[in-house]
Amino acid sequence: MTGVPASAGGSSGAQGAAAGPASGRGGTGGAPGAEGDPGTSGAGGVSGAAGASGVGGVSGVAGAPGAGGVSGVAGASGGGGVSGGAGASGGGGASGGSGEGAVSGGTGGSGAAGPARGGKIAAAAVNQASVWNVANLLTMLRLLLVPGFVALMLADGGYDPAWRSLAWAAFAIAMITDLFDGHLARTYNLVTDFGKIADPIADKAIMGAALICLSGLGDLPWWVTAVILGRELGITLLRFLVIRYGVIPASRGGKLKTLTQGVAVGMYVLALTGWLASLRFWVMGAAVVLTVVTGLDYVRQAIVLRRRGIAERRAALEESQG
Repeated sequence: MTGVPASAGGSSGAQGAAAGPASGRGGTGGAPGAEGDPGTSGAGGVSGAAGASGVGGVSGVAGAPGAGGVSGVAGASGGGGVSGGAGASGGGGASGGSGEGAVSGGTGGSGAAGPARGGKIAAAAVNQASVWNVANLLTMLRLLLVPGFVALMLADGGYDPAWRSLAWAAFAIAMITDLFDGHLARTYNLVTDFGKIADPIADKAIMGAALICLSGLGDLPWWVTAVILGRELGITLLRFLVIRYGVIPASRGGKLKTLTQGVAVGMYVLALTGWLASLRFWVMGAAVVLTVVTGLDYVRQAIVLRRRGIAERRAALEESQG
């Protein structure tokens, strides 16, 4: 027995039709078909059109019944949407009973899966933020400030208070933008591969340039510069060595160290005199202590992380072999 082809958004059955309206994003299929005549083939009701959602998507049209049931073919979606696959399988058409048993899965299940796949692809394209986002622009600004800072710091022999004040302004801008670019990237999903690489480089470049200039001018002992830069480069290398076992998170002590270093170096960049010159000595001393203590803590975390990672790998290997 041949069925009558269903119109758009509807279906044919022995007793009636079931509408299958299209939904919004992630559309659903039509209602189950009406009950069919017992013992007849293909008359057990067909599923409604399982409209595919999408931006302006159109619902599909249910196909004509076959010999042992019916299969619906979903229409194409609109721009940005994906087609829904929504026909009912015809396995239950020959059996007597209600059409609910005859029609299977004609509710737009594949239509829901379609938009999910398309949505993931679209989300991946959106999540891959442009390099020219605000977080990366702040990082680029810090990189550009490094040569400008050095030029201002060494202008007129490096001891002119006016030039040193301008150098301090460039250093302050670089340190302030360092506080915001990472926060913006994480909050607004602006994380990019460029930012992951350029951000730590910009941080260490401005700090390293300031320390080397101060030591070169005789304002800061070279051993202080060596301790701070040695710690920064060593911890960065350590992170790469244990990355296969996990990530060492930034600690509160590390953030306090960064803040103290910035304040201390900024005070040394300015041509301070009197009690402020004495105060900067103690601030720099606190920064050096925090640099060493937090550096040792990172080493401890790296050792624990590596041991844990090795133990987990051994356990997984023994479990797979057992």
